[in-house]
Amino acid sequence: MIRSSSPDLKPSELRRALTSFRGSYVAVAAFSGLINVLMLSGSLFMLQVYDRVLPSRSVPTLVALIVLVAVLYAFQGVLEAIRARVLTRIGAGIDETIANRVFDCVVRLPLRTRDRGEGLQALRDLDQISGFLSGPGPAALFDLPWMPLYVVICFLFHPWIGVAALIGALLLVSLTVLTDRLVRAPTKAMSGFGTKRGAIAQASARNAEVLAAMGMGARLAKSWSQANNAFREAQEQASDLTSGFGAASRILRMMLQSMVLALGAYLVIHHQATPGIIIASSILTSRALAPIELAIAHWKSFLNARQSWQRLDGLFAAFPISEGGMELPVPSSTLAVENISVVAPGGRRVVVEDIGFSLGAGSGIGVIGPSGSGKSSLARALVGVWPLMRGKIRFDGAALEQWPVDAVGRHIGYLPQDVELFAGTVGQNICRFDENASPETIIEAARAAGVHDMILHLPEGYQTEIGESGAALSAGQRQRVALARALFGKPFLVVLDEPNSNLDAAGDQALTRAIEGIKARGGIVIVVAHRPSALAALDHLLVLNGGRQQAFGLKSEIARQALQPVATPLHAVGSAG
Repeated sequence: MIRSSSPDLKPSELRRALTSFRGSYVAVAAFSGLINVLMLSGSLFMLQVYDRVLPSRSVPTLVALIVLVAVLYAFQGVLEAIRARVLTRIGAGIDETIANRVFDCVVRLPLRTRDRGEGLQALRDLDQISGFLSGPGPAALFDLPWMPLYVVICFLFHPWIGVAALIGALLLVSLTVLTDRLVRAPTKAMSGFGTKRGAIAQASARNAEVLAAMGMGARLAKSWSQANNAFREAQEQASDLTSGFGAASRILRMMLQSMVLALGAYLVIHHQATPGIIIASSILTSRALAPIELAIAHWKSFLNARQSWQRLDGLFAAFPISEGGMELPVPSSTLAVENISVVAPGGRRVVVEDIGFSLGAGSGIGVIGPSGSGKSSLARALVGVWPLMRGKIRFDGAALEQWPVDAVGRHIGYLPQDVELFAGTVGQNICRFDENASPETIIEAARAAGVHDMILHLPEGYQTEIGESGAALSAGQRQRVALARALFGKPFLVVLDEPNSNLDAAGDQALTRAIEGIKARGGIVIVVAHRPSALAALDHLLVLNGGRQQAFGLKSEIARQALQPVATPLHAVGSAG
């Protein structure tokens, strides 16, 4: 039904998921065959009434025919209900099979491209596919192969009636092909404009305070309105074409049905057919063309589902299932950064180039440099969220890619510059939503971050619901909870990007104690610093400038070099970035 766009000989993930329901589709095909055979009941009933009951005036024959056709109709109704339920289960099954895979791609997509709206499109594509497979569209497609059966029976009634039915079928097939060609372009355009419209709306919602404070709302509303108008125009064009061809198919079917009646009457007048054939052939012709009419009515849904299928197919191909490596011993001794270079997702310019250093257990390093020097880019590369263009990052000699994806995450703590918390409790956010986390380990991480007492003063302590993005907490509280999350499980490497940007003096002191605690237990901590207070507990400095490594060494040595007239002043090197 829905074709994959993958040119590879190996079946795509979506095709394999669809193939796994082969047995269910065979059952649907069997039900469709029985249903279409039972659809002949009405025509044959009318044929028998006009050609047998009326001439013979036999009431018992009429009663027998009524009982028989009632049983056949009931059986047909049961089969149609079962077919609809099976198709619904297939749609739900496809959704269940690939939903986690779609979510995985949605999460990984921002690491490859900056377009977050495209990731949300994948979720809409999943809904589109499962919705189409659960609807009446596939049933019409399963009925189409039975159309020749009705045409053949029309030929058996009389060749002229068969020719009329065949001409009508060819005309409707031509309408279907034309519908496909004309509706495809506006449907594709509608999808693109819908994604753009959604991206503008999401960005505006995330920055609602900025829009309101600086009077930018009307300008963003204009951009959204332009995208919405383009979406609406494409939607109207697709709907107009679909509804227009649908109306044409209905009128054609009704006209053909009348023409067959007239043709049957002509044949009866010339004694070439019986009166029953007039009614039976009219009903049969209408039934023969009904699947095509239904297919045209659902053609836009079919095109949407096909485009969604192709997009998901491409997305899965771009983000293959990560097999990862084997489970390795817990890292405990060294971090080696071997001449790494990094390109931002979706970009071409190298933002970090030829960075190399090594640290032993219990070390702490501050990364400083002017704005745009690549500090945050380096932090993202160190924790594996941005891929390396060149070089390696190794824990105890093992490159990051040698670890299973989920396993290496247990040994890394990361506090990004833009803190994001998730809807849930404080405790759930600290333990990274690990259902098996014990209260002791959660409290231990909170104490390490110096946030335990603050949490106890929240309305429900660790069970306090913080809302979407941690909206119930202040900026400083969110940052301190995120620090506790980074420290949960005592990770070997902890990377903190501007960890004190929203902290007061007490928060700065707690951060310093947290860094000292990481070093004391044998971990390695890397801090991207803007405010000098974040460097208090660190023993090494890495100076970046223009994405390149300008200096690396003990903090005292770097400070001594900074005081020399030929060197860059330390206060300038450590400015915002």
